[in-house]
Amino acid sequence: MKVGLVLEGGAMRGMFTAGVLDVFLDENIPVDTIVSVSAGALFGVNLPSRQRGRVLRYNKKYLRDKRYMGLYSLITSGNIINRDFAFYQLPSSLDPFDQAAFARSGTDFWLTATNMRSGAAEYFKITDVFKQMELFRATSAMPFVSRPVNIAGQLYLDGGIADSIPLHKCLELGCDKIILVLTRPADYRKKPSNNLLFRTLYRNYPQLIQRWQNRYAEYNRITEEVIRLQQAGRIFVIRPTERLNISRLERNPENLQKMYELGNADGKNAIKALRTYLATK
Repeated sequence: MKVGLVLEGGAMRGMFTAGVLDVFLDENIPVDTIVSVSAGALFGVNLPSRQRGRVLRYNKKYLRDKRYMGLYSLITSGNIINRDFAFYQLPSSLDPFDQAAFARSGTDFWLTATNMRSGAAEYFKITDVFKQMELFRATSAMPFVSRPVNIAGQLYLDGGIADSIPLHKCLELGCDKIILVLTRPADYRKKPSNNLLFRTLYRNYPQLIQRWQNRYAEYNRITEEVIRLQQAGRIFVIRPTERLNISRLERNPENLQKMYELGNADGKNAIKALRTYLATK
């Protein structure tokens, strides 16, 4: 049996995911394949490296550090999340990521990025986090506040533009059992975005613009599909049971703690049912 794990993005809402995944570590929940997007990738990579608590720790420590993220970084670098500090200095030396443990895990780790030219989602398998760090930047490069990331001559933005919940990729990879960790409550549905700024800023990328305009409808469609598959017992879904007030670029450590604790509590409450799902043929 091949167990897949799908991790939605959502910037700092991903602290919910961090809380759930730390429960998975405590409970030794088996995962063979992870398909992630945006913050789901940035935070979810700590599951195969078995670094419990790392996501909460470094975010609370550096949340208000101007080197990490914010207006200073946006003005000085063009990226609201600072490339050199957040993606290189922090995981290399300040709170080291364990690449050796990640490699030993045997978990296939995939992340999603949006090709600006085609507007399509592309999926990349990660084998060495440090050597492929630019892919982590690509999957989380939020429009408007991030420079596009160049990968082999192609420009990419946040994977959530093209595939917010990469369930179909997980199915395509042949997973028999699929766990989804989502960062929105069950009743959440997207509304159409104001497209004028996006059309202006990315006017040279018509396929990307079209994808952005349809994003709300695609998100709502996959959400309904998730609900149907969950009701049929084909997938297992963990999502927030409460709607907490947390912004995408939250600067209050207490709010991060609350979101993490919600994920931790919802994860613990789901374990018994999750084990039953994984044991059912």
